[in-house]
Amino acid sequence: MAMDADAFAKARDEMGAESVARLHRVEAAIARAARDAGRDPDDVTLVAVSKTYDAPAIEPVLAAGHRVFGENYVQETKGKWPGLRAAYPDARVHLIGPLQSNKAREAVALFDAIQSLDRPSLAKALAKEIARAREEGARVPTLYVQVNTGEEPQKGGVVPGEADAFIAACREEHGLAIAGLMCIPPAEDPPSPHFALLAEIARRNGLSELSMGMSADFAAAIQMGATMVRVGSAIFGMRG
Repeated sequence: MAMDADAFAKARDEMGAESVARLHRVEAAIARAARDAGRDPDDVTLVAVSKTYDAPAIEPVLAAGHRVFGENYVQETKGKWPGLRAAYPDARVHLIGPLQSNKAREAVALFDAIQSLDRPSLAKALAKEIARAREEGARVPTLYVQVNTGEEPQKGGVVPGEADAFIAACREEHGLAIAGLMCIPPAEDPPSPHFALLAEIARRNGLSELSMGMSADFAAAIQMGATMVRVGSAIFGMRG
């Protein structure tokens, strides 16, 4: 039997209230982890990973005051964020998924940060589009280099042994400002050694921003110096 409009609206409202309650629990857990690590909770940014969730699912979290979100794909972001940005112009959207070089122009226009810079061809494409955006007086995204700390063949990211040279090339050959590093540790590994490795690469390269840690391991990431954690299902609920 189909759900009538009133029942559907009520279910949506209840789901939104649950998402906001989960958001506040995650925020409290991040604050506790930061204090336990002797850090200021304000130094850790929560990226609410909204990939696969539609605009009505995201809106209650925006209405509750959260402003930093993560998406995986250009096309999905184009479909749902223009309307949300119109209502919440101070929202910031980060690309945390892989980016094809031929999507660089769209990505520069869409995202406030791109966390998946991981190869020379993409660095070249982003440099071209960022220069174009600057000429037009448009804002440009903050850039993070993704490091494949587990050297997993199915994942994006520069391998650790090549990270220093790649960061230098981004800066010197392409004129890109690199804000920090991002990683996704292998699911089967203890995460802390991967977070420590990312922090060491950042230290060597004078980078202060570390995007690391997700729903299951953000406390460990904060202990290791994360300035940004990416949490999705613990806020929005399990994906279908």
